[in-house]
Amino acid sequence: MLQRTLNLSKLLKKSSHFLLGPRGSGKSTLIREEGLHESGLIDLLDSKIYLRLKGDPSLLGSLATRPTTVIDEVQRIPELLNEVHRLIENEGKRFLLTGSSSRKLKRGGANLLAGRAFMAELFPLTWKEISRAQTFDLGRYLLFGGLPMAYLGEHPRDYLHAYGDTYLKEEIQSEGLTRNLPNYTRFLQSAAFNNGRLLNYTKVANDAGLSPNTVRDYYQILQDTLLAFELPPWRGSKKRKPIQTAKFYFFDPGITHILRETEALDPKSDIFGTSLEQFIACELRAYLSYKNSRLPLQFWRSKSQMEVDFVIGDKMAMEVKASKKVGKREHKGLLAIQEERSWEHLLLISCDELEMQGPNGIRHLHWETFLSELWQDKFF
Repeated sequence: MLQRTLNLSKLLKKSSHFLLGPRGSGKSTLIREEGLHESGLIDLLDSKIYLRLKGDPSLLGSLATRPTTVIDEVQRIPELLNEVHRLIENEGKRFLLTGSSSRKLKRGGANLLAGRAFMAELFPLTWKEISRAQTFDLGRYLLFGGLPMAYLGEHPRDYLHAYGDTYLKEEIQSEGLTRNLPNYTRFLQSAAFNNGRLLNYTKVANDAGLSPNTVRDYYQILQDTLLAFELPPWRGSKKRKPIQTAKFYFFDPGITHILRETEALDPKSDIFGTSLEQFIACELRAYLSYKNSRLPLQFWRSKSQMEVDFVIGDKMAMEVKASKKVGKREHKGLLAIQEERSWEHLLLISCDELEMQGPNGIRHLHWETFLSELWQDKFF
């Protein structure tokens, strides 16, 4: 077992919490490891419990008899949130409310708990969590991703195939999120081929044989079921007009590759570079969430095609390259964004083991050195 960064017991000392995370990210395992299941677990995947509470949400009070109660997959009965609200207000109860989809919560009145239950997220395994227990294998992670059963398992490809089938059947079909499962399946593959690119509904629609409006709705389903996220553009540039379109990423490289049917990753290929970029994006996203940072994670691209992969607040701008040898030719985007404002950190992250800092303030870092310094809070 790997020690996870997120400490649920510590969070619950402050307040009730929603704990959201994609299927398979390890929410149930973390709950068991911290002993929270012993304080009272209500599993809404248990048909008997689900049917009783669905029919009568007021029964929650008789089930939540201890100071802290865990409700697993709470999005299955959004009406329970009214009762949770009452028990927090009137009886001082604490709740950990887990879910793998925010769609029903958004539509089911989660706003009733505003200020009474904070939000936490659990992500796939991070570099920090893996590397402190064993040697981190970049090639394995980029191909199979960080879901615990994929990265640590003996048959990661089989697991990821099963993961995709389960997602389609239990999240999409059973919840009635779309009426046409074959259409959605075609969309998933097209979206995977556009991972890491600017959102282009028309292009994906043409590739999948769907309408742009349908594709727009499908992208929203991906985000609501926590399978993907958008990276918004940084709009702070003055000298160059920035684009206004967001980028799109799946939450995990392994999911991207199983949808693309990728068999292997050549370190010299473009897809390897895209996967490394996605890996760094996911690490940054997890870091900012686990550290409870409010700094936004963005990217920058001007209409004149100057680009920087990641911008964090007004503090850091960074470019990611898969090359084992980088130089000044990779500085173009960073030098351009340097003209827009001053930055605490200008970074070129790559597979080059020669680390240095030039007179222009751009620091070259090997990806592993960067992640080590990131998780040691040396940048923020």
